[in-house]
Amino acid sequence: MNIFLLLVVVLLIVAFVIILPPLWRTQTIEDADFDARNTLIARHRLSELKEQLQSGGLSKALYDEQLAELKQALGDDLDITSPVKSAQTQGRWMAYVLVLGIPLLAGSLYLTLGSPQSIDRVEEITPAGSGVPDSEAINKMVEGLAAKMKANPNDGEGWLMLGRSYKVLQQYPKAVDAFANAHRLLGDKPDVMLMYADALAFANNEKIDGKSAELVFKALEIEPENLNGLWLGGMAKAQAGDFMGAMVLWQKLESLLPQGSDAQKETQELLAKITSQMPKDAVLPQGDSAQPADNTQVAGAGASVKIQVSLDATLKQSVAPTDTVFVYAQALSGPKMPLAIVRKQVSDLPLSVTLDDTTAMMPKMKLSNFKEVKLMARISKSGNAMPQAGDLIGSVEAVTLADKKLNKIVINNKVK
Repeated sequence: MNIFLLLVVVLLIVAFVIILPPLWRTQTIEDADFDARNTLIARHRLSELKEQLQSGGLSKALYDEQLAELKQALGDDLDITSPVKSAQTQGRWMAYVLVLGIPLLAGSLYLTLGSPQSIDRVEEITPAGSGVPDSEAINKMVEGLAAKMKANPNDGEGWLMLGRSYKVLQQYPKAVDAFANAHRLLGDKPDVMLMYADALAFANNEKIDGKSAELVFKALEIEPENLNGLWLGGMAKAQAGDFMGAMVLWQKLESLLPQGSDAQKETQELLAKITSQMPKDAVLPQGDSAQPADNTQVAGAGASVKIQVSLDATLKQSVAPTDTVFVYAQALSGPKMPLAIVRKQVSDLPLSVTLDDTTAMMPKMKLSNFKEVKLMARISKSGNAMPQAGDLIGSVEAVTLADKKLNKIVINNKVK
């Protein structure tokens, strides 16, 4: 705090040194200065008149006339009293205003809009020397902040900072206690509740249930589009085996994230992975409604593609009847997230399916948004929607959706 105030004082002094001297300085202009200037001008004019008379450019009569005018003008100028006073003091009142007003105004604004106590906290978590602090120094700083919170237990923001610090240090039980105090003092603020829930989960082997799940879903009730809340909520649903609920939350999260961002791609991979964990005849959510994911007969809204899938006879001995078969369409470029997908079993082969917008995994990534797609059929022993080495696969590289012909896929290759 002392360093901060010293810096402020130095800056004020520098500003006053630049601004005040011109306002304070006394400016003296003597009347004699005006008389001397007018006399000098008259002499120059007289010299010009004499030169013109000698060169013949001016007649004697005209010379005498202009000389008389010059003497009259000089006499008038010498009789005028200068309007400028010897001492100029009208700027001094502004100097008094600046010296007193600027510090008072700045101080009152800082106390009203600023956060002076934050300076103390920065000093508590910042080493006195330069450079990056080591772990021992960080631990001491956090211990100092913890000691201050015991002395001032009603500082909600302080508990929040302490909770974040403990979480960075991976001291999760202590982080839980700090966030609990912050929640008690700051109330049901979504960000506070989610930080509290996250700490509880880490302290519980990363399981989001009980109190942590309660906090997450309460935060989502207050702020339904909170990105962190949607992430944690989807994780809580998935851990509880509610894959449908997890997909609803993560689909909403995916739609809110920046297009093409790493976070969106990660969310899309999660959605693909969770699809593989759902029962064969599960209903996939699409937006706010649920549509059948394993619909082989219903015509899709908008674009659709008909596919016939078979397995190469030479590979029949390498699969089991219960192995999972994924039939899906992908965009020719961009994310590999399926635009539409159907899940079957090897025992269903050969099979015919129709992919359309009702089998889309996400509202913003569906067949009707594309003119051409790549069709794929893959057998997965693990049931994972993400391709793995050893999976059997077949594909049709480019299909125009406007062409309603039957597309035949033969599964005849292995994923390497």
